[in-house]
Amino acid sequence: MCRKAEAIPGREHDATRAGSLAEMSSVWSYHSPASRRPGMSYNIINELQEGHIARLHELYQLEWWTRGRNLEDVRAMVSSSEYLYGISADESDDLVGFARVLSDKIFKALIFDVVVDPAHRGRALGRQLMARILSDPRLARVKHFELYCLPELEPFYERLGFSADVGGVRLMRYSL
Repeated sequence: MCRKAEAIPGREHDATRAGSLAEMSSVWSYHSPASRRPGMSYNIINELQEGHIARLHELYQLEWWTRGRNLEDVRAMVSSSEYLYGISADESDDLVGFARVLSDKIFKALIFDVVVDPAHRGRALGRQLMARILSDPRLARVKHFELYCLPELEPFYERLGFSADVGGVRLMRYSL
């Protein structure tokens, strides 16, 4: 499990966040000129339409950790999740990136399902999703953002300020 390195009261004034994440968030507010494909731009979305949900289901089938989720459950998950972050390709409105957050809005925010379409990877879309989450004013009072990831993804999240040092805490699961 990775956790944001420290509690961040009044994050809007935090020097570590004022740098790269805030800059990315403002640069990518509506469209991304930073793509490697000429003419490709992206939109940040916080609501998923039915077409986006169907596309999210397709993206889930490409990943080992979400493969097998059915469309009905994905719809229910989306409708039950308060904080949704999507990236759509500007011209097609095709969903190409997604993440969601569950939070008590004060102490913890747990980031789930950070996924980017393999055809759109390498364009900083994962960083953009994370920047939007960490700078979301609705989560401004949250002290710890947490997520879990595979060891090979730790460097990606560490560059964003997350740490695997969580004081010996272990992930535990109860399955039905």
